[in-house]
Amino acid sequence: MKLAIAALLCASAAAFAPAPSTKASTSLKVSEIELGVTEPLGVYDPLGWLESEPEAFERRRAVERKHGRVAMAAVVGTIVHNNHIVFDGYLSPSANLKFSDVPTGIDGIRAIPTAGLAQIVAFFALVELAWMPASKYDGDYGVGYFGTDIKDPEEKARKLNVELNNGRAAMMGIMGNMVAEVLTGQTMYEQYAAGHISPFGDGQGVF
Repeated sequence: MKLAIAALLCASAAAFAPAPSTKASTSLKVSEIELGVTEPLGVYDPLGWLESEPEAFERRRAVERKHGRVAMAAVVGTIVHNNHIVFDGYLSPSANLKFSDVPTGIDGIRAIPTAGLAQIVAFFALVELAWMPASKYDGDYGVGYFGTDIKDPEEKARKLNVELNNGRAAMMGIMGNMVAEVLTGQTMYEQYAAGHISPFGDGQGVF
């Protein structure tokens, strides 16, 4: 199991590698990939994709950005739900299922009726194909930064780098939460309540 976790973490780290640009050249400069190139790692490319697949950089950066956005929403949702903050009323009146009846953690998805899961998938498809299409690699969907349009290029680059780095942290965070939940059999809330912080511990303390 520890080997599987290590493999997952290595795969996640590889996902953060700045991938190559759409330019035909097989050699890219830092200035061409400056978004996402931040300290302390700088240009982090352990698999050598900058040289081997430069044409795929733009798509990979877009995929990283979108995955980061989804992961940030997932982390916030996990924290909120594990603190038992839920909507009032029914998730499915026909199934007599209230929002408060949905368990926290990974098992929560199993409580959602098939029709509800179908609606979620349909919404994802709408976002991915029409509202925020995956083909728009720059990630700018015209909504601005909290409703405002940033004119200063340096300020915009700083905030885009903040978004990328927060997304990277969120991807690691949500993956770590899911792995810990599977290993311990406890949700985030249950782990904190029991003082069971280490997934390899005995549940009696931090380690």
